[in-house]
Amino acid sequence: MNVRFGLIFFVFLILVGVMGAGMCNAAPSDGDRFFYKGDGRIEIVNIHNGARADVTIRNEDGSVNQDALAAIDQVFGFSNEEKGEHISLRLINMLDYFSDKAAPGKVVHLNSGYRSPQHNEKLKRAGGNVASTSTHLDGMALDFYIEGVPGKKLWEMVRKEDCCGVGHYGGVSIHLDAGKPRFWEAATSKVRTGESDYNRRIYLSTEYDRYSAGEKVRLSLSSISQFGFGIKPQVTVLKQDGADGAGVPAGIHNEGQCIPMTDRKAARLIYATLPADLKPGKYRIRMEFCDVPFPQMPAQALSNAIEVVPK
Repeated sequence: MNVRFGLIFFVFLILVGVMGAGMCNAAPSDGDRFFYKGDGRIEIVNIHNGARADVTIRNEDGSVNQDALAAIDQVFGFSNEEKGEHISLRLINMLDYFSDKAAPGKVVHLNSGYRSPQHNEKLKRAGGNVASTSTHLDGMALDFYIEGVPGKKLWEMVRKEDCCGVGHYGGVSIHLDAGKPRFWEAATSKVRTGESDYNRRIYLSTEYDRYSAGEKVRLSLSSISQFGFGIKPQVTVLKQDGADGAGVPAGIHNEGQCIPMTDRKAARLIYATLPADLKPGKYRIRMEFCDVPFPQMPAQALSNAIEVVPK
Protein backbone atom coordinates (compact mmCIF):
# COMPACT_ATOMS: atom_id res chain seq x y z
CA MET A 1 0.00 0.00 0.00
CA ASN A 2 1.38 3.42 -0.96
CA VAL A 3 2.37 5.74 1.87
CA ARG A 4 0.39 9.04 1.80
CA PHE A 5 -1.80 11.04 4.22
CA GLY A 6 -1.43 9.70 7.78
CA LEU A 7 -1.52 6.46 9.68
CA ILE A 8 -5.19 5.53 9.97
CA PHE A 9 -6.59 3.50 12.78
CA PHE A 10 -10.13 2.99 14.00
CA VAL A 11 -11.84 4.35 17.08
CA PHE A 12 -13.80 2.13 19.40
CA LEU A 13 -15.75 2.96 22.54
CA ILE A 14 -15.07 1.55 25.98
CA LEU A 15 -18.35 -0.38 25.87
CA VAL A 16 -16.92 -2.87 23.39
CA GLY A 17 -14.30 -3.96 25.94
CA VAL A 18 -10.54 -4.12 26.14
CA MET A 19 -8.40 -5.73 23.49
CA GLY A 20 -6.27 -8.70 24.47
CA ALA A 21 -3.02 -7.83 26.19
CA GLY A 22 -1.06 -9.94 23.74
CA MET A 23 -2.01 -7.57 20.91
CA CYS A 24 -0.06 -4.63 22.38
CA ASN A 25 3.59 -3.96 22.96
CA ALA A 26 4.84 -3.21 26.46
CA ALA A 27 3.70 0.26 27.52
CA PRO A 28 5.92 2.89 29.17
CA SER A 29 5.79 2.88 32.96
CA ASP A 30 3.35 5.35 34.50
CA GLY A 31 6.25 7.47 35.73
CA ASP A 32 7.48 7.99 32.16
CA ARG A 33 4.10 8.79 30.65
CA PHE A 34 4.21 12.57 30.87
CA PHE A 35 6.26 15.40 29.40
CA TYR A 36 5.74 17.42 32.61
CA LYS A 37 6.00 15.79 36.02
CA GLY A 38 7.33 16.76 39.43
CA ASP A 39 8.80 14.69 42.24
CA GLY A 40 5.58 12.72 42.64
CA ARG A 41 4.59 14.23 46.00
CA ILE A 42 1.90 16.85 46.24
CA GLU A 43 -0.24 18.41 48.96
CA ILE A 44 -3.52 20.03 47.91
CA VAL A 45 -6.15 21.62 50.16
CA ASN A 46 -9.60 22.81 49.14
CA ILE A 47 -9.96 26.30 50.63
CA HIS A 48 -13.77 26.03 50.77
CA ASN A 49 -14.29 22.77 52.68
CA GLY A 50 -10.83 21.94 54.05
CA ALA A 51 -10.55 18.65 52.13
CA ARG A 52 -6.87 17.77 51.89
CA ALA A 53 -4.69 15.30 49.99
CA ASP A 54 -1.05 14.94 51.06
CA VAL A 55 -0.02 12.11 48.77
CA THR A 56 2.58 10.40 46.61
CA ILE A 57 1.02 9.99 43.19
CA ARG A 58 3.36 7.21 42.01
CA ASN A 59 4.25 3.96 43.74
CA GLU A 60 7.85 2.78 44.09
CA ASP A 61 7.56 0.72 40.91
CA GLY A 62 6.41 3.80 38.96
CA SER A 63 2.75 2.80 38.76
CA VAL A 64 -0.05 5.22 39.59
CA ASN A 65 -1.09 5.28 43.25
CA GLN A 66 -4.85 4.77 42.94
CA ASP A 67 -5.49 5.70 46.59
CA ALA A 68 -3.68 9.00 46.02
CA LEU A 69 -5.78 9.75 42.95
CA ALA A 70 -8.96 8.98 44.88
CA ALA A 71 -7.87 11.44 47.60
CA ILE A 72 -7.16 14.10 44.96
CA ASP A 73 -10.57 13.47 43.40
CA GLN A 74 -12.17 14.26 46.75
CA VAL A 75 -10.30 17.56 47.03
CA PHE A 76 -11.45 18.46 43.50
CA GLY A 77 -15.04 17.47 44.29
CA PHE A 78 -14.94 14.75 41.64
CA SER A 79 -16.67 11.48 42.55
CA ASN A 80 -14.62 8.64 41.09
CA GLU A 81 -17.25 6.08 42.07
CA GLU A 82 -19.93 7.99 40.22
CA LYS A 83 -17.94 8.81 37.11
CA GLY A 84 -15.69 5.75 36.84
CA GLU A 85 -12.60 7.86 36.18
CA HIS A 86 -10.22 10.33 37.83
CA ILE A 87 -9.29 13.97 37.50
CA SER A 88 -6.99 14.28 34.47
CA LEU A 89 -3.62 12.62 35.11
CA ARG A 90 -1.94 15.04 32.72
CA LEU A 91 -3.32 17.92 34.80
CA ILE A 92 -2.13 16.48 38.12
CA ASN A 93 1.37 15.84 36.77
CA MET A 94 1.53 19.36 35.32
CA LEU A 95 0.42 20.76 38.66
CA ASP A 96 3.09 18.70 40.42
CA TYR A 97 5.73 19.96 37.98
CA PHE A 98 4.85 23.66 38.19
CA SER A 99 4.29 23.71 41.95
CA ASP A 100 7.69 22.04 42.47
CA LYS A 101 9.29 24.55 40.15
CA ALA A 102 7.65 27.58 41.79
CA ALA A 103 7.73 26.56 45.46
CA PRO A 104 9.00 23.05 46.28
CA GLY A 105 7.22 21.46 49.24
CA LYS A 106 4.55 24.15 49.58
CA VAL A 107 0.83 23.46 49.73
CA VAL A 108 -1.35 23.98 46.66
CA HIS A 109 -4.52 25.88 47.65
CA LEU A 110 -7.43 24.94 45.38
CA ASN A 111 -10.06 27.61 44.71
CA SER A 112 -12.01 25.66 42.11
CA GLY A 113 -11.64 22.10 40.83
CA TYR A 114 -14.29 20.00 39.15
CA ARG A 115 -17.57 21.79 38.34
CA SER A 116 -20.79 20.06 37.50
CA PRO A 117 -22.72 21.66 34.62
CA GLN A 118 -25.27 22.93 37.16
CA HIS A 119 -22.62 24.53 39.39
CA ASN A 120 -20.84 26.03 36.39
CA GLU A 121 -24.08 27.62 35.19
CA LYS A 122 -24.80 28.95 38.69
CA LEU A 123 -21.40 30.66 38.80
CA LYS A 124 -21.98 32.07 35.33
CA ARG A 125 -25.38 33.50 36.31
CA ALA A 126 -23.77 35.07 39.38
CA GLY A 127 -21.50 37.09 37.09
CA GLY A 128 -18.30 35.09 37.44
CA ASN A 129 -15.64 34.81 34.75
CA VAL A 130 -16.97 31.39 33.82
CA ALA A 131 -17.08 29.88 30.33
CA SER A 132 -19.96 27.59 29.36
CA THR A 133 -17.36 25.26 27.82
CA SER A 134 -15.00 25.39 30.82
CA THR A 135 -12.47 22.57 31.12
CA HIS A 136 -13.50 22.41 34.80
CA LEU A 137 -16.57 20.54 33.52
CA ASP A 138 -14.36 17.72 32.24
CA GLY A 139 -12.11 17.31 35.27
CA MET A 140 -9.24 18.89 33.35
CA ALA A 141 -8.74 22.18 35.23
CA LEU A 142 -8.23 23.91 38.55
CA ASP A 143 -7.85 27.43 39.91
CA PHE A 144 -5.20 27.58 42.62
CA TYR A 145 -2.59 29.60 44.44
CA ILE A 146 0.58 28.93 46.43
CA GLU A 147 1.29 31.15 49.42
CA GLY A 148 4.22 33.46 48.82
CA VAL A 149 4.13 33.08 45.01
CA PRO A 150 2.60 36.02 43.09
CA GLY A 151 -0.12 34.91 40.71
CA LYS A 152 1.36 36.86 37.79
CA LYS A 153 4.75 35.18 38.32
CA LEU A 154 3.15 31.73 38.39
CA TRP A 155 1.11 32.54 35.26
CA GLU A 156 4.19 33.71 33.36
CA MET A 157 6.13 30.58 34.33
CA VAL A 158 3.43 28.27 32.96
CA ARG A 159 2.83 30.43 29.91
CA LYS A 160 6.46 30.10 28.78
CA GLU A 161 6.11 26.32 28.49
CA ASP A 162 3.25 26.57 25.95
CA CYS A 163 1.95 23.23 27.21
CA CYS A 164 -1.55 23.85 28.44
CA GLY A 165 -4.20 26.41 29.26
CA VAL A 166 -3.27 29.09 31.80
CA GLY A 167 -5.22 32.17 32.83
CA HIS A 168 -4.77 34.99 35.32
CA TYR A 169 -7.54 37.34 36.40
CA GLY A 170 -5.45 39.29 38.91
CA GLY A 171 -4.57 38.40 42.49
CA VAL A 172 -2.72 35.31 43.69
CA SER A 173 -4.69 32.60 41.85
CA ILE A 174 -4.27 31.24 38.34
CA HIS A 175 -6.25 28.84 36.17
CA LEU A 176 -4.42 25.75 34.85
CA ASP A 177 -5.88 23.14 32.51
CA ALA A 178 -4.77 20.18 30.39
CA GLY A 179 -6.60 21.44 27.30
CA LYS A 180 -5.41 23.33 24.25
CA PRO A 181 -2.20 25.36 24.86
CA ARG A 182 -3.29 28.98 25.28
CA PHE A 183 -3.06 31.85 27.76
CA TRP A 184 -5.17 34.81 28.79
CA GLU A 185 -5.71 37.54 31.34
CA ALA A 186 -8.98 39.14 32.47
CA ALA A 187 -9.02 41.56 29.53
CA THR A 188 -8.36 38.83 26.96
CA SER A 189 -10.40 35.93 28.36
CA LYS A 190 -13.26 36.44 25.85
CA VAL A 191 -15.74 34.97 28.34
CA ARG A 192 -19.36 35.85 27.35
CA THR A 193 -18.34 36.76 23.79
CA GLY A 194 -19.93 33.66 22.23
CA GLU A 195 -16.63 32.51 20.72
CA SER A 196 -17.01 29.05 22.21
CA ASP A 197 -20.59 28.54 20.96
CA TYR A 198 -21.36 25.94 18.30
CA ASN A 199 -18.47 23.74 19.53
CA ARG A 200 -16.01 26.11 17.88
CA ARG A 201 -13.39 25.44 20.57
CA ILE A 202 -13.83 21.68 20.76
CA TYR A 203 -10.52 20.03 21.63
CA LEU A 204 -9.15 16.49 21.44
CA SER A 205 -6.72 15.28 24.10
CA THR A 206 -5.00 12.04 25.11
CA GLU A 207 -4.78 10.59 28.60
CA TYR A 208 -0.97 10.34 28.47
CA ASP A 209 1.86 11.97 26.52
CA ARG A 210 3.89 8.83 25.78
CA TYR A 211 2.80 5.51 24.30
CA SER A 212 4.18 2.41 22.65
CA ALA A 213 3.23 1.29 19.15
CA GLY A 214 0.24 -1.04 19.28
CA GLU A 215 -1.02 0.40 22.57
CA LYS A 216 -4.59 1.39 23.36
CA VAL A 217 -5.10 5.16 23.67
CA ARG A 218 -7.87 6.92 25.55
CA LEU A 219 -9.08 10.04 23.76
CA SER A 220 -11.28 12.79 25.23
CA LEU A 221 -13.17 15.69 23.74
CA SER A 222 -13.50 18.85 25.82
CA SER A 223 -14.73 22.45 25.46
CA ILE A 224 -18.02 21.15 24.08
CA SER A 225 -20.90 23.64 24.02
CA GLN A 226 -23.53 21.29 22.62
CA PHE A 227 -23.90 17.53 22.20
CA GLY A 228 -25.79 15.67 19.49
CA PHE A 229 -22.91 15.28 17.02
CA GLY A 230 -20.90 12.20 16.09
CA ILE A 231 -17.34 11.08 15.43
CA LYS A 232 -16.21 9.08 12.43
CA PRO A 233 -15.02 5.53 13.23
CA GLN A 234 -11.46 6.24 12.21
CA VAL A 235 -8.80 8.71 13.26
CA THR A 236 -5.53 9.67 11.62
CA VAL A 237 -2.09 9.76 13.20
CA LEU A 238 0.00 12.58 11.78
CA LYS A 239 3.66 13.30 12.32
CA GLN A 240 4.01 16.38 14.50
CA ASP A 241 6.19 18.13 11.91
CA GLY A 242 3.29 18.02 9.46
CA ALA A 243 4.69 15.32 7.18
CA ASP A 244 2.00 12.67 6.87
CA GLY A 245 2.83 9.03 7.39
CA ALA A 246 1.42 5.82 5.91
CA GLY A 247 -2.23 5.05 5.28
CA VAL A 248 -2.43 1.78 7.20
CA PRO A 249 -5.97 0.70 8.20
CA ALA A 250 -6.44 -1.16 11.47
CA GLY A 251 -9.41 -3.35 12.38
CA ILE A 252 -12.67 -1.54 13.07
CA HIS A 253 -14.13 -2.12 16.55
CA ASN A 254 -17.44 -0.26 16.34
CA GLU A 255 -20.47 -0.77 14.13
CA GLY A 256 -21.85 2.14 12.20
CA GLN A 257 -20.29 5.01 10.34
CA CYS A 258 -20.96 7.79 12.86
CA ILE A 259 -20.49 7.18 16.60
CA PRO A 260 -22.87 9.45 18.59
CA MET A 261 -21.53 11.76 21.28
CA THR A 262 -24.53 12.16 23.56
CA ASP A 263 -22.96 13.40 26.81
CA ARG A 264 -19.68 14.32 28.51
CA LYS A 265 -18.91 10.81 29.67
CA ALA A 266 -19.20 9.41 26.15
CA ALA A 267 -16.94 12.20 24.88
CA ARG A 268 -14.28 11.51 27.53
CA LEU A 269 -14.13 7.75 27.09
CA ILE A 270 -13.16 7.11 23.48
CA TYR A 271 -10.58 4.40 22.80
CA ALA A 272 -8.38 3.57 19.83
CA THR A 273 -5.32 1.39 19.23
CA LEU A 274 -2.10 2.71 17.74
CA PRO A 275 -0.77 0.77 14.74
CA ALA A 276 1.70 -1.91 15.85
CA ASP A 277 4.30 -0.79 13.30
CA LEU A 278 4.21 2.92 14.21
CA LYS A 279 7.78 4.23 14.31
CA PRO A 280 9.13 6.13 17.35
CA GLY A 281 8.61 9.87 17.14
CA LYS A 282 6.22 12.75 17.83
CA TYR A 283 2.66 12.62 16.49
CA ARG A 284 -0.78 14.21 16.72
CA ILE A 285 -4.13 12.49 16.32
CA ARG A 286 -6.80 13.91 14.04
CA MET A 287 -10.47 13.13 14.62
CA GLU A 288 -13.23 13.94 12.13
CA PHE A 289 -16.83 14.74 13.05
CA CYS A 290 -20.09 13.63 11.47
CA ASP A 291 -23.78 14.49 11.89
CA VAL A 292 -22.58 18.01 12.70
CA PRO A 293 -25.60 20.01 13.94
CA PHE A 294 -24.46 23.46 12.76
CA PRO A 295 -22.07 24.86 10.14
CA GLN A 296 -19.94 26.78 12.63
CA MET A 297 -18.62 23.56 14.20
CA PRO A 298 -15.16 22.48 12.95
CA ALA A 299 -15.03 19.44 10.70
CA GLN A 300 -12.19 17.93 12.72
CA ALA A 301 -10.05 18.27 15.85
CA LEU A 302 -6.31 17.79 16.32
CA SER A 303 -4.92 16.42 19.59
CA ASN A 304 -2.03 17.45 21.78
CA ALA A 305 1.35 16.06 20.75
CA ILE A 306 2.16 12.50 21.80
CA GLU A 307 5.43 10.58 21.65
CA VAL A 308 5.71 6.98 20.52
CA VAL A 309 8.69 5.51 22.36
CA PRO A 310 11.01 2.76 21.12
CA LYS A 311 10.14 -0.81 21.99
